[in-house]
Amino acid sequence: MKNEYTAKKITYGWFLFAAFVFSMAAVVTTANAFVFLVFWEIMSLVSYFLVVFDTGKKQSVNAGALYIIMTHIGTAFIIAAFILMYKHSGSFEFSAIKNAAALMTSSEKNLIFAFLLIGFGTKAGVVPLHLWLPYAHPQAPSHISSVMSGVMIKIAIYGLVRFVFFVLGVNSLWWGNIVLLIAAISCLVGVIYALMEHDIKKLLAYHSVENIGIILFGVGAAMVFIKLNMPVLAVLALSAGLYHLINHAVFKSLLFLCAGSVYKATGLRDMEKMGGLIKFMPWTAAFFLFGALAISAIPPFNGFVSEWLVFQSFFAGALNCPTAGARIMMGIYASVLALTGGLAAACFVKAFGITFLAMPRSKNAQEAKEAPFSMKISMAFLAILTLVLGLAAPFILKIISNIAVTATGPNQTGIWPPVFSLKEFTTLPSSNGLIGISPVLILLMLVVTVGITVALVYVFARKRKVSTGLTWDCGYYKLDSRTEYTATAFSKPFRIAFSFFLKPYTKTEKIKESQYHIKSFRYELYNTYVFKKYFYKLGLEITLRAARYLKRLQAGSIHLYIAYIFLAILVLMFFYGK
Repeated sequence: MKNEYTAKKITYGWFLFAAFVFSMAAVVTTANAFVFLVFWEIMSLVSYFLVVFDTGKKQSVNAGALYIIMTHIGTAFIIAAFILMYKHSGSFEFSAIKNAAALMTSSEKNLIFAFLLIGFGTKAGVVPLHLWLPYAHPQAPSHISSVMSGVMIKIAIYGLVRFVFFVLGVNSLWWGNIVLLIAAISCLVGVIYALMEHDIKKLLAYHSVENIGIILFGVGAAMVFIKLNMPVLAVLALSAGLYHLINHAVFKSLLFLCAGSVYKATGLRDMEKMGGLIKFMPWTAAFFLFGALAISAIPPFNGFVSEWLVFQSFFAGALNCPTAGARIMMGIYASVLALTGGLAAACFVKAFGITFLAMPRSKNAQEAKEAPFSMKISMAFLAILTLVLGLAAPFILKIISNIAVTATGPNQTGIWPPVFSLKEFTTLPSSNGLIGISPVLILLMLVVTVGITVALVYVFARKRKVSTGLTWDCGYYKLDSRTEYTATAFSKPFRIAFSFFLKPYTKTEKIKESQYHIKSFRYELYNTYVFKKYFYKLGLEITLRAARYLKRLQAGSIHLYIAYIFLAILVLMFFYGK
């Protein structure tokens, strides 16, 4: 920020950042719904001012407007849910609401759950309420993006878990099924859009949508298992979801900080103009690789452990659920998660390869310099955490599982500890139909495998003569940055495979010097964002049409306004008398 903003602006930014962190901490520590709502609103407003921090940029202002509208739509649903709960409890205290929840009818609980799901789902960025996320997160300064994506959207997951598991209690099976369905759609939509994205911060923002889906896989599966009276699997699924919540906070914050480091060095967010940065920014490249491996669920990093636990939940559910429909759906969700993991790995092969490898594609990339020590130390800390949270998973899971046991019901105490075995240093020993792994043993196997390979190469190939030559690519030796593999080329097979959803289209423009000579040819490829086109634009058109109709009520006549007041009084008297 030092070289981009004035001292006054930087002070203003740090004040907003402190208020942002304080409001998030207050939201998760209060036990009163009214206070929760006050700090929730402060968090939303402060984050809005952080999104529009670059007030001179039109994109920031537009992204901020979209964000504040969407977040207040979500807040409206949360307020409606709180009012319904207050109607029964007469208090905003969580304990009072929990006691009153036992007296609520099933339909009232269903309505409150629907409001909470929409309200918190909007802030979490689940599909189709994710529209604001890929616009707002990239526009904020990178350290703010890392907190927004790494922490703020998790506050919404906290709210959902707090009110559904601890206050209302899981009332119906369809609650879990709808959460699982939303999770599956969020996973696939998030990762497909991320694969098509070449703006590195937007790419990371779409991966937040995907990872919120993975977290909700664990939460939704736990809700289903509770209603199917499968308490062990409920604890396993919720533990998996909560663990992935922590892991995503770590590796996504790391990746956003790395993206910010790249942006500071190059002034670029478009990966097509980068390339070769590993030569100029080796530390940042190494930290980004750590984050990429973690988010791609590569062992022994933390993302692997939590995704593996979600898989175990689905596999065990597919084998043990009492109905055929539930078993089939668990298998389908496991398949969706596997597809998501594969696409995420492909996406980060693209992100790392195009950004850091090969030759620089622009002068900005060629003149990039490594991030200063203060930035490297924060990235290094998070990079180490991705490994620690993977290797120390058995210890951390034991803590998380205690929370999950409390959340899934008061009668579940004592059912979960036998599943863990710190003695064997595995996350799940082979019991209860589950399969255990040891992240430490996986790391040792990788180290031993690499060591043996290096030793074999040294023994058998050290005496061979090594010849070097020019890189050959499609019969062309004089390679430059224009002959490199691009992000667009990398994503083309995926664009073709998912064309039924992406609905790609092109725009071309020919600039002619004369009737027969073309000076330049412009070719642009776009994807159709179906939710934006068929959901939000349609809603906007309906709203504008309704506004134009209601505008007729504002005729400018004092007599008409007095008639409105008279009519309103009559309506109120009617309802009061009723």
